[in-house]
Amino acid sequence: MSHLVQHVEVRSAYADSVALLQVSRTVAALPGVTAAQVAMATPLNLEVLTEMGFELPHAGPNDMVVALRLADPDPATLAAAVAGVDAALLALRTTRPAAAGQAAPPRTTATALREAHPDDPVLVSVPGASAVVEAADAIAAGHDVMIFSDNVPLEHEVALKRAAAERGLLVMGPDCGTALLDGVGLGFANVTRPGRVGIVAASGTGCQQLLALLDHAGVGVSWALGVGGRDLGSAVGGLATREALRRLDADPRVDRVVLVSKPPDDDVASALASYVDTLGTPVTTALLGPGRPDLTAVAEQVLADLGVPVPTWPVAGRVLRETRGELLRGLFVGGTLAQEAQLLARAAGVPHEVVDYGDDALTRGRAHPMIDPALRLEQLAHALDHPRTGVVLLDVVLGHGAEPDPASALVRVLAGAARPVVVTLVGTLADPQDLLAQRAALAEVAEVHLSNAGATRRALSLLTGGAR
Repeated sequence: MSHLVQHVEVRSAYADSVALLQVSRTVAALPGVTAAQVAMATPLNLEVLTEMGFELPHAGPNDMVVALRLADPDPATLAAAVAGVDAALLALRTTRPAAAGQAAPPRTTATALREAHPDDPVLVSVPGASAVVEAADAIAAGHDVMIFSDNVPLEHEVALKRAAAERGLLVMGPDCGTALLDGVGLGFANVTRPGRVGIVAASGTGCQQLLALLDHAGVGVSWALGVGGRDLGSAVGGLATREALRRLDADPRVDRVVLVSKPPDDDVASALASYVDTLGTPVTTALLGPGRPDLTAVAEQVLADLGVPVPTWPVAGRVLRETRGELLRGLFVGGTLAQEAQLLARAAGVPHEVVDYGDDALTRGRAHPMIDPALRLEQLAHALDHPRTGVVLLDVVLGHGAEPDPASALVRVLAGAARPVVVTLVGTLADPQDLLAQRAALAEVAEVHLSNAGATRRALSLLTGGAR
């Protein structure tokens, strides 16, 4: 990648991290720009920039770092990119104030809780180390809590869920990326038709995959209760999962429940199976692991149980040929989708490297890759150039909270790629990004699937000489 041009400068300025994320995204979309990170020079942000390959001058936490990587060495391209940074920062300072008479939002959690309706859930999205205090206050005030924050210590999660269980409350999370509460989406939520299926999910993108598959088959979902990816581990013991299952079982509007999780600990899976047997509502389990059904197979089982015909899962895009490379490289924003791909690759005996860019270790000090794709885009360019790469496997997840146009940045990187690329596109026709438009754009540079299991098997077949 030696032909790329780097530009790094340190400015004595301050802006909110979320606002700077938008600046970065705006500048990254400019012609000739392959990566753009505008961020405060905190230790975590400096670590991220170093991992991205930027050479950094000395900077302190009160400084702003502008880091640009350009494909075009023309000085005019750099000048345009820097001007783009200046314009985006100026726009932050000139944003119109709130309308006259509009009430100011509460400045503290305590104030917000005093003003909240008793049945209102509380959404916590602060740095992980601070989440326990906010969540504990909400539980003490009698509210269910959705903890969007990641990097929350495990002992804090256990303490919060035990306190909630004593009060008959539900803690969704930590690292709960998706929830659907009586049709209202929170976090990274797809827009689905209402229906009589409820989902309990120790997996955000696993839940979204099921939502997308069921929606494509015409089956609606009104409830998706996320419980966090560690809930089915031995330390937590499924505390939130039990409460979520209890609630859906007690709801006469729910005819069937689907329990989806990353690979659980065996003791917790066994205990939950016994608990499920006591419920009156049928429960279909989608607990990923060796020898267990993939998410698409579970969706097909749910459809069969409901008497709904299983549709053909859509595939679009380029007709790909088998490759001379040896390695399947998966670059995912969805942890469960990544694990599903790994399980299928291991079962097929195919060499693979699959990375979940939404993992806690890669989101410290930066936004989730469904919001900020910069790190994955950087690594995607390297994967496409690597001589061992045979097939590249990606996921693109739509819905509220996610990038407004994820296909555009991917298409710029994938244009002219010499390696076959297979994409899982998870979304519904009602999602704000426009599923059909995203599919059409990606289909110009890749083969696009709705089913992640289908996409993975297709990528594996390309490595082993299979046909489409």
